[in-house]
Amino acid sequence: MNHAIVSRQEWLDARKALLARERAVTHELDALRAERRQLPWVRIEKPYVFTGPDGDCTLADLFGDRSQLVVYHFMLTPGSEHICPGCSFIADHVDAARQHFEQADLAFAAISRVPLARIEEVKQRLGWTFPWVSSQGSDFNFDFGVSFRPEDIAAGRAIYNYGTVIQRSQDMHGTSIFVKGEDGAVFHSYSTYHRGNELLIGAFNWLDLVPKGRNEDGSTMGWVRLHDEY
Repeated sequence: MNHAIVSRQEWLDARKALLARERAVTHELDALRAERRQLPWVRIEKPYVFTGPDGDCTLADLFGDRSQLVVYHFMLTPGSEHICPGCSFIADHVDAARQHFEQADLAFAAISRVPLARIEEVKQRLGWTFPWVSSQGSDFNFDFGVSFRPEDIAAGRAIYNYGTVIQRSQDMHGTSIFVKGEDGAVFHSYSTYHRGNELLIGAFNWLDLVPKGRNEDGSTMGWVRLHDEY
């Protein structure tokens, strides 16, 4: 690493200049987050049913006694042994975060379209405790833009992240937010995909503070592995 070496005063001047930019970006982010919270909602009319450790459950059931739900769309493709390292990187942060956001009226569930047995196998291997259910046989993953039927891929109709045409992968990742009204009605308020999920990766925020940054060598997250494979 080749960096300029300066006096303490020169460093302080440069740091204060950067601080002004950091503050401006922070204020812009505050405004963006407020705008996100004001997005309109869509009422969920389709009766999605999932399979969990205790049997079948609905989207409303995943809220428990909370009025907000975050769903992480974890990439696991039926018939494949592949476990997405990026999804796993995000999942490694969830159980620690749940200790706090569940006190702020927010529930969490991961959803994948593989059979529950595969989910339980991955969950046990990697030591996660968060709720994770199967959407096998449901339209849920397809309706929320993270799974794609082979015929749609072949026809160029598989659209991800509001505009990217998927050419190969039948499953991608994403995060969706739902709200439950007092009458039990469920609404979709927000979804984000691709780099939008970086918001959930606390480790990146630590790495972004240091000179090597995310330590990427031209391949985004190329160094990331399942945490039991480092």
